Amino acid sequence: MLYLTKDLFPVFVPLGVVGFYRYLWFIIKLLAYFFYRPMMPKANPTYNPEYDVTIIVPTIDAGEEFKEAAHSWLVNNPKEIIIITETKMKDALQELANSVDPTRIRVLTVPKANKRLQMVEGIRNTTSEIIVFADDDAIWTPTTLEYILACFEDPNMGGVGTSQTVKSVGRYQTVWEVLAGFRLTIRNIEIAASTHIDGGVCCLSGRTAAYRTCILQDPRFQYEFTHDFWLGKYPLNSGDDKFLTRWMVYHGWNTYVQICKEAELLSTFKNNWRFVKQVLRWTRNTWRSDFRSLFMERKIWGRHPYVAFTMIDKIFNPITLLSGPITVIALAAEGKFHLPWWDIFISYIVWLMMTRIIKLLPHLFKRPQDIIWVPGFLIFGYYFAIMKIYALFTLHEVGWGTRAGIDQTPAELAQEKEKQKLMDQQLQQDMEKQALESRDSAAQAALAAAAAAATHYEQEQQQQQYLKQLQSTAHEIPRPDSPGSAELIRHFSRHQEQQRQAAAAATAGEASSRRLQDLGEEEEDPDVYEYNQDDELAQYFANADALLNNRTSLSDPFGYYKGPNTGNSYGAGGSGPASYGGY
Repeated sequence: MLYLTKDLFPVFVPLGVVGFYRYLWFIIKLLAYFFYRPMMPKANPTYNPEYDVTIIVPTIDAGEEFKEAAHSWLVNNPKEIIIITETKMKDALQELANSVDPTRIRVLTVPKANKRLQMVEGIRNTTSEIIVFADDDAIWTPTTLEYILACFEDPNMGGVGTSQTVKSVGRYQTVWEVLAGFRLTIRNIEIAASTHIDGGVCCLSGRTAAYRTCILQDPRFQYEFTHDFWLGKYPLNSGDDKFLTRWMVYHGWNTYVQICKEAELLSTFKNNWRFVKQVLRWTRNTWRSDFRSLFMERKIWGRHPYVAFTMIDKIFNPITLLSGPITVIALAAEGKFHLPWWDIFISYIVWLMMTRIIKLLPHLFKRPQDIIWVPGFLIFGYYFAIMKIYALFTLHEVGWGTRAGIDQTPAELAQEKEKQKLMDQQLQQDMEKQALESRDSAAQAALAAAAAAATHYEQEQQQQQYLKQLQSTAHEIPRPDSPGSAELIRHFSRHQEQQRQAAAAATAGEASSRRLQDLGEEEEDPDVYEYNQDDELAQYFANADALLNNRTSLSDPFGYYKGPNTGNSYGAGGSGPASYGGY
């Protein structure tokens, strides 16, 4: 490479510095991986699988691989296995569970396939101390639970993960499965290193991960878990393992990963091009989760600084990875080298192959036959760098991608959102219509109240005019056989109460005109209301009555007195000008 770059050595210095950093970083991780040690089980453990572990398996399309996985779980002797599926799949899953062990496997359902809702349904039906989430194709070793529970001897331990390797779907692994195996080897090294250095981990893989039940049965966790939105409007269904890992970090719980053969997980991967869609979904989840950890929650900086640095490194990794080949291709196209272009490309590819083989040595020691796929891994690495950039600009895509029916597509979400918008608009229109009707009723009530108030005002004016006339003639007009003030007072009290009732009915908007008519038609009872000493009008008539009792002359110019056989007109609705019943 020095011979290749001698013509433009200053140009390649920055790339050399980047390359030196990349491989130094890899050496640090490799050393930490070699010094890492798993937690060993105790002779008398605090937790026992048969009493303290429930395995929860959210699935919708478990196949024959489920039987092998379920048998491996049962060998670990858990208390119970709970399968959660959608309602329409219950019969098929129940039959599959019964074929394995109908006594220790329960099948529960949710109305619609949604992994997070399925997980919460399992959590709510758990009665053990530890919950282990597992994929329906995750195959365990007979000692997996024993090594997982060893970590929970630490009372601050919240979540525990395991190492992983690929189990081929067919007789031989396809190139896609080999690529998945390469990725898992590098991942096992990275999480072992981070666990050894600062006890943190980027993600406890959802293929198999254990948590304390008390953490997951917190209503706040369940609400946040099932109401997780990207940018406040894109509902997240996948990325549940990233969410759980962040929750542990943010709330002060420890995490650990058991990287050892005794707890190694065998899992199947897509053995065709759909593996690329899996990787795209994982990449988007990583972007979203890492941004939240680093810039929104920020707890990880203090608790696990090494893990925070690896997240930053992954952000710039696509740029550093693509900068080398882009520079070489651009300079070769301009003829800047003293060598022919094919020499340049062959030399560069050989260099890249050597460096990739070094990174994959831990995998090649176990599966040396996979060395023929190293060129494919090299090509996939550059494709993956481009994919990461594409994923960064498509974080709003939240579909599952590899399983039909597992969640809503963006089109379905948009359609549902539009439907909800129309429903909200209709509800708003109904509310406005009701408000308008209420305003109309209030206006009618106000008009009725105003009319009643005007009538009341006219009545008061007529009463005042009559009292003035009575006061001016009281000293001149003797009134034998006067009905007396007691009966008159009862009449006025009765009339005033009727007016108060009419005003109250008008204010409440309850058909004040009908009420006034009803009040006018009611049969009068002069004995209902007693004399009120505080009524100014009553005091006036009491004084007037006492004055009239001292008079001896008889005169009736206003028609108040009709004779002994016709009765009086006070409060009786008579035809005289002072008949109050006519008001």
